[in-house]
Amino acid sequence: MHIEQITLKDYRNYDSLELSFENKVNVIIGENAQGKTNLMEAIYVLAMAKSHRTPRDKELIRWDQPFARVEGHLHNRNGPLQMEVVFSGKGKKVKLNHLEKKRLSDYIGTCNIVMFAPEDLNLVKGSPQVRRRFLDMEMGQIHSLYLYHLSQYHKVLKQRNQWLKDVQSRKIPMNITMLEVMTEQLINSAAHVIERRFEFIDKLQSWAEPIHKEISRGTEALEVKYLPSMKVSDEMDLSTLITVIGEEFQRLQERELQRGTTLAGPHRDDLQFLVNTRDIQTFGSQGQQRTTALSLKLAEIELIHEKTGEYPILLLDDVLSELDDHRQSHLLNTIQGKVQTFVTTTSVEGIDHQTLREAQMYHVEDGNIIDKD
Repeated sequence: MHIEQITLKDYRNYDSLELSFENKVNVIIGENAQGKTNLMEAIYVLAMAKSHRTPRDKELIRWDQPFARVEGHLHNRNGPLQMEVVFSGKGKKVKLNHLEKKRLSDYIGTCNIVMFAPEDLNLVKGSPQVRRRFLDMEMGQIHSLYLYHLSQYHKVLKQRNQWLKDVQSRKIPMNITMLEVMTEQLINSAAHVIERRFEFIDKLQSWAEPIHKEISRGTEALEVKYLPSMKVSDEMDLSTLITVIGEEFQRLQERELQRGTTLAGPHRDDLQFLVNTRDIQTFGSQGQQRTTALSLKLAEIELIHEKTGEYPILLLDDVLSELDDHRQSHLLNTIQGKVQTFVTTTSVEGIDHQTLREAQMYHVEDGNIIDKD
């Protein structure tokens, strides 16, 4: 899978841009605040229909303009593909081969993408929200049903939390039937989400463990654990999960009414990373944490390839300078010749690798590509 061309209209600091790419490593060079990360973000937006930098779509629209459009021409194993995302004051629209898709789950996953940015180095030591976002972003691309159930879960969760808050503050009267209906909907979606997460973590572990061992020169064994907020396990089938989750909500009902919020579920789950059986969030060195983050990203690439039969597109946003020479070399050796990759950097000086010497170079200045080597 690779992008042949991207077209931007009134996106961030780009008024208009049409750019072709090589099916290899493409390096986008520029000083800070010139637009190189905006271009990288646009590629991400094309695949995911949202930004990795902001939840507010209106920030993607150039100042004083009515809309922003990102359009891409891609190639996958089935042939050419046209994708388009438009943001406006009325919301966003997505199109595949010029046909509008009403559900995002019918769009996301068409172009698989792996993003590795400096904030991903916080995957280990950051908040549980960062790790849940990592889970949801990757799983949503390869499991459209997961994306659907996750969307349904958050929709009901929002309604249920508002209802619990209103009951707690006595804005509305208590109605147990209403609570039971919302809880039943939440249980069903939660069970599907949790079941898929267990499966995904098992697969991720199988890829990440040998990669981590290789990067650490055989000295470290990585284990990835899923930590659900409910007493469920990977041995439970869907019907058992529904039963157990239902019992958990029944047990928490009184406390939730007192607190005015939903106290358990996929929105409170977490991941744990163990290196040589020690929790590296607490006990790991910065080097171990970075090796783990890199191992997970490289594992994602292989997992997506296993699931789809194609390698995803890789985005490396100002991350090479954050890695030491050994981790840089391992990353670049892994992608060489098989993954279309986009790299943003202020300079390639100090990065001596054959992959970058053969890369296509683009220089960005003030929202324009000033030259292309």
